Amino acid sequence: MKKKLYLANSYGFSKQTKKLLSEFFIIFNDFNVEVHEPFERTQKIIQKEGQWAYDVAISNFNDLKNCDCIFAIVNGTPPDEGVMIELGIAIALKKKIFLFRDDFRNCSDSNQYPLNLMLFLGLPKDNWEKYYFESLEEIKSNKKGFVEWAGK
Repeated sequence: MKKKLYLANSYGFSKQTKKLLSEFFIIFNDFNVEVHEPFERTQKIIQKEGQWAYDVAISNFNDLKNCDCIFAIVNGTPPDEGVMIELGIAIALKKKIFLFRDDFRNCSDSNQYPLNLMLFLGLPKDNWEKYYFESLEEIKSNKKGFVEWAGK
């Protein structure tokens, strides 16, 4: 059975950044991982009239519950609020967490940790760096935790 990955990101808000998602899909497909990408999965809900915001949030929450891990793109200063909420939910649900940040700007008060310190509650205390990526090549690398999780 394929492992399921929730791809938290803000790339769906822009046509230019949305193109970047295809690179992540290629990598995850190579690992035989089923990707749940929230923008793609909620298109029909957004087109409805009425309480679509609540319906999108419920859909994303259910996808998070049903996935084995969350892979969050945390670019920006600060990173996207929706992605941060999804990460908080994933931490509460005790999901495996992977973080991706190729944004060179400092986003933390600490030189040792690249993001808000509360995110590290969802990563292992020791060797958290195995779950933090700064390039697409690092995701594919046998030196990082994603390869172990995906079982390739």
